[in-house]
Amino acid sequence: MAEQKINGALFRSMVTEGALAIAEKKEQINELNVFPVPDGDTGTNMSMTMAAAMTELEKLAEPTLAKAADTAAAALLRGARGNSGVILSLLFRGMARKLHEEQEAGGCELALALREGVETAYKAVMKPAEGTILTVSRVAAQHAVEACQAEPELSAEQVLEKILECGRVALEETIHQNPVLEKAGVVDAGGFGFLTILEGMQDALRGIHKERKIAEPAVSTAADFGAIADEDITFTYCTEFIAARKDKARNVGRLRAILNDIGDSLVVVEDDDIVKVHVHTDQPNKALEEGLKFGPLLTVKIENMREQHTAKVIEGTADAPRERVIVPAEKKFGFVSVAAGEGLKALFTDLGADAVVQGGQTMNPSTDDIVRAVDAVPAEIVFVLPNNKNIIMAAEQAVHLSEEKKIVVVPTRTIPQGISALLAVDPDCEDEAALAQAMRDAAHHVRSGQVTYAARDSEFDGKKIRQGEYLSLSEGRLCASGRESSVLKKLVRELVTDESAFATVIYGEGVSEEQAAEVEALLHKENKDMEISVINGGQPVYYYILSVE
Repeated sequence: MAEQKINGALFRSMVTEGALAIAEKKEQINELNVFPVPDGDTGTNMSMTMAAAMTELEKLAEPTLAKAADTAAAALLRGARGNSGVILSLLFRGMARKLHEEQEAGGCELALALREGVETAYKAVMKPAEGTILTVSRVAAQHAVEACQAEPELSAEQVLEKILECGRVALEETIHQNPVLEKAGVVDAGGFGFLTILEGMQDALRGIHKERKIAEPAVSTAADFGAIADEDITFTYCTEFIAARKDKARNVGRLRAILNDIGDSLVVVEDDDIVKVHVHTDQPNKALEEGLKFGPLLTVKIENMREQHTAKVIEGTADAPRERVIVPAEKKFGFVSVAAGEGLKALFTDLGADAVVQGGQTMNPSTDDIVRAVDAVPAEIVFVLPNNKNIIMAAEQAVHLSEEKKIVVVPTRTIPQGISALLAVDPDCEDEAALAQAMRDAAHHVRSGQVTYAARDSEFDGKKIRQGEYLSLSEGRLCASGRESSVLKKLVRELVTDESAFATVIYGEGVSEEQAAEVEALLHKENKDMEISVINGGQPVYYYILSVE
């Protein structure tokens, strides 16, 4: 085995074993998260990201090394969840770029590929921090390249062993490189996850295929069509047609109005020669009649969505690959927001978001989820509001995957920042840069906090935190833990000043209006002149989200 080189089939096997290895240890990696708050969890995010690559590689029959590496990198990028998943995808993207030059990869090629991956990841991260997956991968790659320079005949297996050996030393050092990790006495979760993947890849390289105990996924990666009641489908027929525009004088705006009255999910695109329509309706004949008024129908497609839904439930094929549907632009600017909870979804829609990606804390959407939301917005330029610090990198990677629409990421770190950014949108503004800056400025001036619960027993900054007790966070920092009333009071005192003019209370699922009113009273007690809004966000994880301006 020492002389064996990595070809396409072996690389596919290595990625598969790496994916299975991290799936087996994802809960152990999750436990390394320093803050005991419920979050996207590094192990879960990295495992779901690797699973995307494994799924795509399974479709390849006899791949070349270039094809296998490119397929894995592309799938990882689209499936990347959370910052750890994005960095992982960048490491593999750089590796693929180097492996693309080889028919087979030996030790030196493997070392140089990892170094290329590290350089790719570092370039993409705005402010690389020490004591992270970046540090572990950099140190491991550096030593592997140096070892190959000293001994050019090292095999791929020998080099991977050196990468792991140096990586484990670097991982132990992360405790001392990051003050937060040092206080908690743990190594970096992302670095641990990366080495876990490499250990799985090493098993495949050695011809070892372990029986791994994989826990059932906590998060479904496919839609549950059985949970959708047939009556939830408002209109029966998905109707699409293209009409030749013979009558140039006929009003397309009137067509939109008529179709909007008889259906929903309406998209009407026009140019000098045709009118293209997509609408969900119970009266497809009426829609076609209106189209015929413009001229002869060039294409027609009508599908019964109720029958499709029933078939989908019966077949159980909800996890079939989705084709991208890119809606043509009808306006210059559009907006996509990330949020969880029906109340927040409705709020962002009311504020002008064209699409809301379901996700946030504990369920970071993938890069592909964000791209598909952008695809659905009928605009040339789409502003994306991640509204969570662990989703920003995934949104930034979506920029490279959107071919027909330009994506501008406004790096909002919280829901209140996202709300303020949308409120700052001037509908008459035609300048992309000015609009982006106005949204960033508005988000920057918001102070926010959350009340959640401890997901696990922990000790932080010398204070013991017990699973299940209330936690308050102020600007991302742990503010207080203990009883609900206590953590709320401390959070309010931390956020509110004499200069505060506006405050918003967004209460989540399981919280009553009366309980939210008590929080409003706490804010008024701290500053009686503040204007306060109370919103039922319906969000999971956070009992309350507070913002103060």
